[in-house]
Amino acid sequence: MPTKPRAKAPTPGRLDPLDDTDRRIVEELRTDGRLSMRTLAERLHISRAGAYSRVDRLHRDGVITGYSADIDPERYGFGISAYVYLKISQHSWKAVRRRIQEIPEVWHGALVSGDYDLVLLVRAPDAHSLRDLVLNRLQTMPDVTSSHTVLILDELHTPTT
Repeated sequence: MPTKPRAKAPTPGRLDPLDDTDRRIVEELRTDGRLSMRTLAERLHISRAGAYSRVDRLHRDGVITGYSADIDPERYGFGISAYVYLKISQHSWKAVRRRIQEIPEVWHGALVSGDYDLVLLVRAPDAHSLRDLVLNRLQTMPDVTSSHTVLILDELHTPTT
């Protein structure tokens, strides 16, 4: 009996190109990561098996890296948010990144170009807690040479966030 040819495994570091259906799957899941495969398949007019295999491949290829719950920071207990810009010593990015990842008030961080090296989105319960975070935990961190804090007065949300 002839055997079926095996599906070619993706080459490490090399991804299958995304087509329009893959992109539509990603957009649907960005809008609602809790969609069932049945609902996803119905919305895209593809089979459930097709939806399963495409989502599985998107995970395997690292296009989809996880799912999360979006929350309202204020209702969750974070009454104040800010962007904190940090300058750090040269060649200290990895060490600073490890320390920052341990701070639960840091919701997002990015290594950037320009006058500062890092931009952090931080959230705290109140102004006193924010002050403590910036002055006692971030500015005193080894390799942080200076900081600049900008309060967030209101936030814009795109349809997929």
